[in-house]
Amino acid sequence: MKKVKNNRSRALKDNMLPEYDFRGKQGVRGKYYRAYRQGHAVRIQEADGSVNVRYFTIADGAVMLEPDVRAYFPNSDAVNQTLRALIALIPAKPATRKVAPRSRKTRAR
Repeated sequence: MKKVKNNRSRALKDNMLPEYDFRGKQGVRGKYYRAYRQGHAVRIQEADGSVNVRYFTIADGAVMLEPDVRAYFPNSDAVNQTLRALIALIPAKPATRKVAPRSRKTRAR
């Protein structure tokens, strides 16, 4: 059976510049993950020649999940529901732990 080619996809390939052809190349997952968590700056070149710099950080209260954890939670509701179930297991008033003072005796060598 002969494979029928789609004219639209052929037209898109013909119009694609060679620098946008990423076939045979592999990206690196999470390459900028740590840098993004620390925040980043975006420089915007204005029409009058000035440069506007905007700084972005993760919003307060926002949490970035690691990929292995994200696999278990399809959306934020699932995360919240699970965390509320864990919170219910925590005692209302955490027990305070008394730490005994350390002795200042030195060991003989």
